[in-house]
Amino acid sequence: MKKIISAVVLGLGVTSSPLGLAAGDVSAGKAKSAVCAACHGADGNSPSDMYPKLAGQHASYLYKQLVEFKSGKRENAIMAPMVAGLSEEDMADLAAFYASKEATPGAVSEDLLELGKQIYRGGNSESGVPACMACHGPNGSGMPSAKWPKLSAQYRAYTEAQLHAFANGERHNDPNGMMRDIASKMTEEEIKAVAAYVSGLH
Repeated sequence: MKKIISAVVLGLGVTSSPLGLAAGDVSAGKAKSAVCAACHGADGNSPSDMYPKLAGQHASYLYKQLVEFKSGKRENAIMAPMVAGLSEEDMADLAAFYASKEATPGAVSEDLLELGKQIYRGGNSESGVPACMACHGPNGSGMPSAKWPKLSAQYRAYTEAQLHAFANGERHNDPNGMMRDIASKMTEEEIKAVAAYVSGLH
């Protein structure tokens, strides 16, 4: 809980942060997104669940990820060369473009619905896993001011992969180690259920 509170305080200081987002240009972002389309789709709805849907994601979050892929804070062998030549303006434009699009709806399988709903909305008090909706909202809409992502309609396989990456420390660009702490306490069943549940949120 302390990490969540600390992250909220840190997240609210967006304007004084070096990751403060200048307003991007949607039209310019569309032109610059052509190279991204192979993995993320022309409108940000990836044709493969290996890659995230970017459509409808908060511009502040997308910009942060692009900056951190470029700096190496978030490590990814595919994204690193893709962002190497991008300027701050390019990243702001791309973020604005994808934020302006709408994600295609997902669905949740019935067998994972109840557990996913339980963990997402209530957490697991025995293992210390907080409710996901505390940061990501009851409908998975996230919190742009804190750069916490929208999760609703995201591919189940992608969300699952990110939770595993946080759990094993492979991904470490979360504020104050918050997601690493949470994901490391989740069981495999809980990870699968939450990933499935958020894919069906609208």
